[in-house]
Formats: sequence, C-alpha cells, structure tokens
Amino acid sequence: MQPIKSFREYVEKLKEENEIVTVTQEVDWNLEMSAITRHAYDLPAPAPIFKNIKDCTPGFEVLGAPVGLSPDKEHPFKRVALSLGLPVDMSGPALVEAWSHLPDVEPIPPRLVETGACKENKVFGEDIDLTKLPVPFIHYGDGGRYINTYGIFIARTPDGSWVNWAITRAMLDGPRTIAGVVIPTQDFGKIYAQWKEIGEEMPFALCLGVDPAIAMIAGYPLPSGVNEGEVIGGWYKEPVDVVKCETHDLLVPASSEIVIEGFASLEEMVPEGPMGEYGGYVWAGRSKPVPCFHVTAMTHRDNPVMPVCVAGVPTEENHTNWGMSIAASIQNVLRRQGFPIRECFIPMESAAHWFVVSVDRERKQEDDEQLAVDIGKAVFASKGGSYIPKVLVVDDDVDPGDIKQLVWALATRHHPDRRVVMEDQYIFPLVAYLSAEEKSEAISTRVIYNCLTPFHRWPQEQRPVEASFRGYPEELQKHVLDNWEKYGF
Repeated sequence: MQPIKSFREYVEKLKEENEIVTVTQEVDWNLEMSAITRHAYDLPAPAPIFKNIKDCTPGFEVLGAPVGLSPDKEHPFKRVALSLGLPVDMSGPALVEAWSHLPDVEPIPPRLVETGACKENKVFGEDIDLTKLPVPFIHYGDGGRYINTYGIFIARTPDGSWVNWAITRAMLDGPRTIAGVVIPTQDFGKIYAQWKEIGEEMPFALCLGVDPAIAMIAGYPLPSGVNEGEVIGGWYKEPVDVVKCETHDLLVPASSEIVIEGFASLEEMVPEGPMGEYGGYVWAGRSKPVPCFHVTAMTHRDNPVMPVCVAGVPTEENHTNWGMSIAASIQNVLRRQGFPIRECFIPMESAAHWFVVSVDRERKQEDDEQLAVDIGKAVFASKGGSYIPKVLVVDDDVDPGDIKQLVWALATRHHPDRRVVMEDQYIFPLVAYLSAEEKSEAISTRVIYNCLTPFHRWPQEQRPVEASFRGYPEELQKHVLDNWEKYGF
C-alpha cells in the first residue's frame, strides 16, 4: 500500500498518470465549470483542473471529477485505487474486497501537531467572503451555489467521545453563512441533535481538499460512534496529522487545502436546495429549511485547490466513492455472518440503487430461495444497506462489475415469481423514485432479485454450458487469444 497523504500530492499523482487536463482559459463558475466537468465524467476524460475562474479570488483553483472514471479503459477505477493507495490495475470488485477490510483495522488516533499547510493563510470575521471562492453553480435548476460537494465536515459530540468526518452537501447562503444539510438519521445529524439537546451551537469545520483516502472514508458507512480519523490511521498504519481550529477546539487534517470553521445555529434556518443528486435528477423548485452555519474563520494553503463533484447521472464520486464504500461495508457484514459470498459490487450504472452479491456455485446450502432471502435481509439490516433499495443475488460465474453480464443474468435467471418484496422498510430519502410522502417518512418497499441457478446440484454432465466465448475449453480460449492478430484482427 502506498497512501497519498495530501490532496496536493494526489493532484500531482494524477498528473503523472495522465489523469488531469489543465484548463487555463477563463471559465465561469456559473454552470460552465460544471458543464465541462460533467462532460469529462461522461466521456470519460481526465479530470479538469481550472486555473482561471471568473470573478473569483486569484490563486484559488478547482479540481473537477477528482474520483471520476479513468479514460484508461483497462483500468477505469484508477482514481479510486490511487485514493486508497492500492494498485491502479485493480478491478472494481477487487477494490471493494480490499476496502471491505477497513472496519477490521486497528485504529490509530490522529497526531496533534502545532501547525500545518492549511495554516499558511488565515482570514477572520468580516474579511471572509465565501462568495469570492470558486464555488460553482452546478446544475440548471439548483437552488444555489454548492460550496461542498467533495469536502468533509467535521463535528464532535459535546462530551468529545465521538468525532465524525463525513461528506455532506452544503449550499452557499452568503459571504459568511452556509446552508448545511442535517439529516437526523445520519451521523452528522445525530451529533447535531446532541448539541441541540444541551442548547449550544454545534462547532463545525469544513475541510475542502483532504487526503484522498480521508475523502473515501468520509463516504464509508462505519458504525455510529466510530471515529473516522482513527480508522484511517489504521488503514495508513500511522497517524494522520491534525491541527486545532482557530475559533474552537475541533481538530482538522493539517494538509487540508481550505478549512472553513464556525458554528451551526440551533434556531436560525435558511432555505437549501434543490440540488442535482446521485440518482441523476434535479427536482426543480424543491427546497427545504436547514440550519444556518455561521463562519468565524477560514484558513487555507497558498494557491489552494478545491475539489468539485458534479453529482448526477453515473458515473461520478457518489458512485465511485460512496457506492464502492457502501458495497465494501456490506461485504464486510456478509463475510462476518458466514455467507458463501465471492464478490460484492454496486454497478456504476445503477446510481447506487442496486447492490449485487455473487455466491459460491459449489455452496453446500440446498435452498437457494432461502439463501437469497437471507442475504438480502442481511444487506438491508446493515448500515450500508440502509441506502440500497434493490439487491441482486447471482452465481459466481457472473461478474458483479460487468453490467452486460448482470443484465443477462437478471433477464435469463430471475423468475418474476422468485422476487421477494419487503414492504414498510426504512429507505434513504434521496432514492430517486420515491414519492414526496415516502421521502418525508423514509419508508418504502425494497426488493430482492434471486438470480441463483440450481445447476450446482445437478450432475456435471447435465449442467448447461454457457453459449459464449467463456463456454469453450480454456485451452482453446488461450489458443484463440494467442493467435488473434494472426487471424487478421
């Protein structure tokens, strides 16, 4: 493992890997910068780094699509692998498998240092003007400019026992105010509730441009009460350096590009949204009141680089970071419970609405129906599974990372009568197809698709042979591949 210990180092590594295009032409923060980034996702193309953003503080830069898919077709998840300090040639399911061991590491607490790169510049009070930062207006139909799409919010319980690092969207409200999304069922919301209970405003820190693995763990559904800063130290096998904020006692990664700190109001509410979300839609006209976050200080590196995720139709960071982290956390749960699993994955094309698990074809269990149901229920009961409305259970001859194989398996192996519908389930309220009532109540139906076959119980001579290139004898496959160019291809 070769962890990258700062966002700045990550940018340099992306350049070495031909994963960055430097944009020196002036671009507008109003839609243009995001449209460029969006097209880079769709191609996919290298990540654009914007050096010249209209009407913004000179020297501030933006990296779009920090963990988008790579244009390297053989290694599409290169940016995910680099973020985790893993080999760039790993497949999606292989990365999920490696990342699934995160909860098993021995935590190492962060190391407090006197100062860090994030302290190179300090701004306080009325000198702060967030509107001069290169904060993008992302989608046509959004409710405002979103200052956080791929940074981490840090919050701590009043007793100091739990420090949460999480990616939570936040909309610019004014020069020194932010509309902060606080979802009661998420960890950030649980900590906010504790501060509200004692009647004190919650200190917060928003860190833009952190170590790439820190951004990855901020999207990982670890159990409530677990400190991400300690777990990522265990992943690194050494502590993360942190420094104290300027206007309260929260500790932030010392290498952060930008740190915005302040207090979340308990009473003052401001409108937030809508925003184009990971499901691929902007629900225009829908906004809601959220707590106002008052900014008291901002520190930053010289020539800081802000990350921007342009959420929407796959594939972007909600799918490569959050989706793969959810899959990894569920794989850890299924492995601990002893299911005969092979691989787990959330297909990028499903916009984090499908979870796919492949199981051992030589499994001992005779009742495939019950196995699929038990796996699905275990998924839904897990913290990561709380975001997933649909589970597909397939045999291990199907690659969960290959969408063509998944469509084939769902079409030809799943009998509609074997679909298991589970009603009145908790569901993440940002699932795309939910009605307004379902979003409000966070209750809907979830489903398990059983794509398992009974072939493993049949005599070998009676088992069907896949009618594809994979169905030919391995020796012949190798011969054909070895001679492919000789054939004239």
